[in-house]
Amino acid sequence: MSQINFPNDFIWGAATASYQIEGAWDEDGKGESIWDRFSHQPYHIFNGDTGDIACDHYHQMPQDVALMKELGLASYRFSINWPRILPGGIGRVEPRGLDFYDRLVDELLEAGIKPMATLNHWDFPQALEDKGGWTNRDSVDWFTDYARILFERLGDRVPYWATHNEPFVIAMMGYAFGVFAPGIASYPQAFQVTHHLHMAHGKTVQLYRQMGLTGQIGIVLNLSTYQPKTNRPEDLDAAKRMEDMNNNLYLDPIFKGKYPEDLIAWIDKSRPEIRDGDMTLISQPIDFLGINYYTAQIVSFSPNGYMKFEAQTRVEPGWGITYKGWGICPSQLKSLLLHLKEDYGNPPMYITENGTTLNEPVDETGYVNDQGRINYLRAHFQAAHQAIQEGANLKGYFIWSLMDNFEWASGYDQRFGLLNVDFNDPARKRTPKASFYWYRDVIKTNGFTN
Repeated sequence: MSQINFPNDFIWGAATASYQIEGAWDEDGKGESIWDRFSHQPYHIFNGDTGDIACDHYHQMPQDVALMKELGLASYRFSINWPRILPGGIGRVEPRGLDFYDRLVDELLEAGIKPMATLNHWDFPQALEDKGGWTNRDSVDWFTDYARILFERLGDRVPYWATHNEPFVIAMMGYAFGVFAPGIASYPQAFQVTHHLHMAHGKTVQLYRQMGLTGQIGIVLNLSTYQPKTNRPEDLDAAKRMEDMNNNLYLDPIFKGKYPEDLIAWIDKSRPEIRDGDMTLISQPIDFLGINYYTAQIVSFSPNGYMKFEAQTRVEPGWGITYKGWGICPSQLKSLLLHLKEDYGNPPMYITENGTTLNEPVDETGYVNDQGRINYLRAHFQAAHQAIQEGANLKGYFIWSLMDNFEWASGYDQRFGLLNVDFNDPARKRTPKASFYWYRDVIKTNGFTN
């Protein structure tokens, strides 16, 4: 057994998202989001669940920050609910919404926890979706105007900002596959949405610089690795196509100022409209790259579907598949980080989400002895440490998630939290799991015994 220690300035955190935990979906002047609309329609969410109450964080925020302090977090990554700030998406500002995040930031700072705020974690205003949503080029200005309000109110106290969380999911799950809000199934719309998300990101980074704010701003991407099933040319091409679709469509514009050429040729008439100056705007230098990593893929050619590939989850020897159906593959986190080091200039990086969902027995007190989650996290921490040892510029690690929450189309069936939440209890009782205490020790010692 040996002790693994991380760099002295390494940041340990945990992450959540507004729609998944806040509840209070129609309180204090908040407008309707696309996830409010989507979850209220039949057959979209497992068990017909909604985020109407979720974890009730909107009312229990001070207690939640106290639990974060008990955990010892150095930083907390949260997101801001756009229609809570601007009920119509643009125009009138709701002061009660701004006040909530103002109080949250102050509570965090009082507890010695650095805030990391995500501007867009999917709860787009329904009023703007009715105007075309992210397919409308005006969305770039809508988003930048929203960001300005938050920078003006919170920019002096929030040291880390992320523009978007997982633009792939917004564009592809929401606009190409239709399984997430807003539930549209159109590849041409999805690729145009991708371009507008990129532009909104770039213009917001530009605004942040123009305002002279002294924190850091970046973006959060869900990234993976894609192994061809065989060495046959069709499988090699399929794996490259899937990597272009899921990774490089989001990395390349930001870091290289262009879209992947092979992918653009493949999508042909579905390609987005790109105007002069767009790519320069998109490729504004950023201060950090947030990486959400959960699993890896084995890819083969398929004669079916638009992209002509199919993937199976990759399972590392000695591991299995999570309750979510994702293969556990810690070594690929190291591979991904080193790939970003070699091919994308080794930017400052944070793991902004990593965690697992298990079929967890809960005792009569609400306690969960989640040794499987501890094993999962330990292995991924070890992979991250190995990447750092080999030169990856990894600055911190945020667990998904602080607490069990509304897991999008899976409702409350999937439990990722370090805190167990009793969704049958009107008070949404929180109970620390075994992983909470294990992670607390990791943070306290800045490492763990391997």
